[in-house]
Amino acid sequence: MQKVNFRAEIFREGGLYVALCPELNVSSFGKTVDEARNSLQEAVEAFIEECEVMGTLEEVLEESGFVKEGSVWITPKPIKEELLFVG
Repeated sequence: MQKVNFRAEIFREGGLYVALCPELNVSSFGKTVDEARNSLQEAVEAFIEECEVMGTLEEVLEESGFVKEGSVWITPKPIKEELLFVG
């Protein structure tokens, strides 16, 4: 499996924690932050493996903004992060 560095965002929703990799649109959840993070790790690994089987991994990663540095795919870093409001 190729090495892919990805960003995880974790939110609390009710009694659960939801973990999201926004660039790949992969998410998972758990009862604790660690459980959600580990579950997301497994979900991203499964996603990467399936893309490799289908022969689309490089295309998917490039379209998602990842850049290959050596043998590792690096996630795009936001230039700025803001909270905006409507209404």
